[in-house]
Amino acid sequence: MSLLEIKGLTHSFGENVLYRNTALTLNKGEHMGVVGPNGTGKSTLIKICTGQILPDEGRVWWQPDITIGYLDQYAEIKGTLTVKEFLRSAFENLYQTEEKMMKYYEKASESSNDSEKWLQLAAECQQRLETKDFYGIDTAMERVAEGLGLRTIGMERPVAKMSGGQRAKVILAKLLLQKPDVLLLDEPTNFLDKEHVTWLADYLSELENAFLVVSHDYEFLERISDCICDIDNGTIMKYHGTYSEFLKKKTLLREEYIRQYAAQQKKIRETEEFIRKNIAGRKSKMARGRRKQLERMDKMEAPEQVELQASFRFPALPLTDTDHLIVKHLAVGYQYPLLTGLNFSVRGGQKIVITGFNGIGKSTLLKTLVGELSSMQGEAMFSSQAVIGYFAQDLLWTDREQTPVKIISDTYPRLSSKEVRRSLARCGISKKHALQSVGTLSGGEQAKVKLCLLTLRPCNFLILDEPTNHLDEQAKNALKEALADFPGTVLLVSHEESFYRGWVQRVINIGEK
Repeated sequence: MSLLEIKGLTHSFGENVLYRNTALTLNKGEHMGVVGPNGTGKSTLIKICTGQILPDEGRVWWQPDITIGYLDQYAEIKGTLTVKEFLRSAFENLYQTEEKMMKYYEKASESSNDSEKWLQLAAECQQRLETKDFYGIDTAMERVAEGLGLRTIGMERPVAKMSGGQRAKVILAKLLLQKPDVLLLDEPTNFLDKEHVTWLADYLSELENAFLVVSHDYEFLERISDCICDIDNGTIMKYHGTYSEFLKKKTLLREEYIRQYAAQQKKIRETEEFIRKNIAGRKSKMARGRRKQLERMDKMEAPEQVELQASFRFPALPLTDTDHLIVKHLAVGYQYPLLTGLNFSVRGGQKIVITGFNGIGKSTLLKTLVGELSSMQGEAMFSSQAVIGYFAQDLLWTDREQTPVKIISDTYPRLSSKEVRRSLARCGISKKHALQSVGTLSGGEQAKVKLCLLTLRPCNFLILDEPTNHLDEQAKNALKEALADFPGTVLLVSHEESFYRGWVQRVINIGEK
């Protein structure tokens, strides 16, 4: 049974066509992963499904009376609830049923004449609570809170005082507890640590209900998906099977299409040559017949070119093999310290990754190191030789209406227009995206623009905060190669072990004593 049907979907941003007259169905119980290169419209598809964006053309139909749970990349919660209170709100209707049941019991004890009626109503409430496993709510909350790391953050902590990633965790936990008929999750692993990603993969793979998950974490998709929605070159194609099976099928289908297209083009050329030679000769009748056949032929479209490949290179300044960052007794935070007593040093040419559970203060540490925040105690000192290149994970822009071309040109006014476009293209930004407002680009495209800015400024000490959060697999691999080849120092915050495994020399886990 179809829970979601999309037909005739067409949508554009300016001249950038995301989909052309395409379709998709999600059936009951299907576990669908949504994939595609950066900027093809994965998050936009989710927003169309939730009604946040109206498509230019097409029909989006949901099975009546089904429940939908939605988590986006920029989740927010309003109000002053604690984590525990917010999670309990997932069962608000059941708590209301319990209140009704207790009132019915009270009325039954007060009225001997109508006691049977009130007891019957109370029994119906009791039956509903037992069917919905009301008395297992605390156990379910404990399981999800433990699995997503909320107990470490603190169940009594006000949600309003949490980071964006922590709030997204809380929203995800509530959605899992609510168990809607369909879950729509946009990059749910961006804010999760490795062990929490593993827990979520296990949880989703065992889920009976349907879900649609956008993710660039292909190991995660391999574990949770039984079908794949591939968005590429203006089309949406659904493939049954795991992510690895989808890759094989897509490759074979593309190869077969290219073979058929080449055969048709050869036949067209041969036919046109026959017509040209014989249209005025003895075989003119035959030539006219072939021309009609050619006109009636259902011509295949030329295969789309492979999407623009990102390639990063960070120009390096010289750096000696001595300590270029010394951290002593450092405490970082905002109104109160998140981390205290930090002591470590970084030598020239070292590749170091900082890990620790989500929300512990890794981003706050980097902001303090680069001077965006003042230290609350202790000190962090760079050598006079260190020239820093910094990548912040937040996708914040002074003017979201500016195009990537304008952003690069304003930052590096000495570059010619041709050099600006070439630099963006090298980082995987297409010509049409380079002229599009940066605020309308996908998270991955915006991250590539930020990385492009870094590639144009020579440095010897790169500090990067979760640079892979929004990048597709090809861009991740290109970035990994560039960082491994960079002769200077790299200080990286990342939750993706598969990204930094093999090229970093040291791991600093700031959650360990």
